[in-house]
Amino acid sequence: MELIRKKGSTPIKVNQYRNLEYLTFPLLEQTGIVRHLFSTRTGGVSEDIYASMNLSYTRGDRKEAVDENFRRIARVLGTTPDKIVCSKQTHTTNVRLVTEKDCGKGVTRPLDYEDVDGLITNVPGVVLCTLYADCVPLYFVDVQSRAIGLGHSGWRGTAARMGEAVLKAMEGAFGTRPENVFAAIGPSICGDCYEVSEEVIRIFRQEFGEESQCFFREGKEEGKYQLDLWEANRRVLLRAGILPQKLAVTDLCTCCNSRYLFSHRASQGKRGNLGAFLELLTGN
Repeated sequence: MELIRKKGSTPIKVNQYRNLEYLTFPLLEQTGIVRHLFSTRTGGVSEDIYASMNLSYTRGDRKEAVDENFRRIARVLGTTPDKIVCSKQTHTTNVRLVTEKDCGKGVTRPLDYEDVDGLITNVPGVVLCTLYADCVPLYFVDVQSRAIGLGHSGWRGTAARMGEAVLKAMEGAFGTRPENVFAAIGPSICGDCYEVSEEVIRIFRQEFGEESQCFFREGKEEGKYQLDLWEANRRVLLRAGILPQKLAVTDLCTCCNSRYLFSHRASQGKRGNLGAFLELLTGN
């Protein structure tokens, strides 16, 4: 499938395992201390609106299908589903410190926490997982302290600086310094596709002041605006101390590529979920 790529962003790499395609950032691969991927719609067993690699248990898909989809993703990562730990996303900036005691939660075991949009760990072999269908995935790899984090950032999370919240949580737990972190902004809805109301823009103006002018423009209809969450998150991360050369920004929009990536907006809510996965490797 020919993908629509956005200009001026960082090319994301398409990989294949059997009939399953997945995406990776060369910048994160170059750290040498993590495995990571962002899933696509390919290579799973789900059907109809969930076809085929749906990773959500809460949107009406068959549990058996989602179980098998997680097994296939785990196989790509060289692990098993009982090593995966999922978020419980409600558009907060709450970040959970994950340990080996959390392994399997959200996949092979029930979740026992609520309102968690960020996950951090320094335990090798634990696979962090957050879910998407237009919102922004944020990846963090601290090469100095050997720690990792994932953050889910929709417009609410972006306005509340979710990326900064994950970095602060990593600093508190692991002594992370932003200049030692490699970060990536993953596939999500682009500014050309993401139309929002005056109310949303008002919140961004309140939070970011004049800087907010850099990531929205007037839409096609009066009272509507095009919001660029990629640029907003990029600025949040740079202001939090991430170095420009250590930050990758996706070039794939979920809405532009809705046959390949789930998009809530393109499907009018009839869809499954994609997954961001990040695992710290055992040190040498």
